[in-house]
Amino acid sequence: MDHVVEMNGVSKSFHHKKAVSGISFTLGEGSITAILGPNGAGKTTMLSMLLGLLEPSEGTVKVFGLPPQDSKVRERIGAMLQEVSVMDRLKVREIIALIRSYYPQRADMDDLMHITGLAPADLNRYAEKLSGGQKRSLAFALALAGNPQLLFLDEPTVGLDTIARRRFWDTVRGLAKQGKTILFTTHYLQEAEDIADRILLFSQGKLVADGSPGEIKARMVKQSLSFLPAGDEAVLIRQLLKLPPVEGCYTKDGRIHVTTDSTDEVLRAIFTGELGLAVKDVRIDHGSLDEAFEQLTLNPEEALIR
Repeated sequence: MDHVVEMNGVSKSFHHKKAVSGISFTLGEGSITAILGPNGAGKTTMLSMLLGLLEPSEGTVKVFGLPPQDSKVRERIGAMLQEVSVMDRLKVREIIALIRSYYPQRADMDDLMHITGLAPADLNRYAEKLSGGQKRSLAFALALAGNPQLLFLDEPTVGLDTIARRRFWDTVRGLAKQGKTILFTTHYLQEAEDIADRILLFSQGKLVADGSPGEIKARMVKQSLSFLPAGDEAVLIRQLLKLPPVEGCYTKDGRIHVTTDSTDEVLRAIFTGELGLAVKDVRIDHGSLDEAFEQLTLNPEEALIR
């Protein structure tokens, strides 16, 4: 088996409207992949097909080389969904024991507590009495109860504070190092940039970008540099606009900003050219994932990264 997940030409229609259109990608073992996209982009539909909750209208979906509905697949996956729903009048210990009983290769209870941060006292509390953060920890424990090889995380850090969020992602990195494959959605773009090896960006039901955070930024975001003028600002701007690598120039907060495809060429032209341009306090900005996200989702026809 070469791939943990494989989607090939997958489309899904509801009442003659395509929610997902022609999606193809594969995921390898031990990878951490972020699914990004605005609301209505098709992320939930795609995840539902991977979980075997929906059948594709076209194309094929395979998980561990089998249809997602296969019992052998279900024994090897775990899912932490955005909405945390727990059974009333059951204690945390009882809920975890129930879910663990469904799996042949269940996770050790002590390991679950250590990984998810659940305290011994939490196990004896009724699940509906847990705080929001504790419910997220319980949901994480239930997703890991079967010691899954493939883990789906849908907006997993919603409602967590900064420290809890950092601890959660440290745990996820540790799971990936053990060979577990992680697929997660998030609206926190910084999380995707910091955590994911790879980003799949959806817009209007289509996969419009597929690559590492660095690759997506490099392909879609214009580089820029800024500096303070050491002489007449208007004259400096006119000189800058004459340089071949400079695509645009504007001022903001007292600094002159230059957009370009190559900051190296602009710097070379500024400092080694005959003009001898008077600048100081030079800063280089390679763009952000937020900018790439905006470009790709607003103009998806301009940005297929495969």
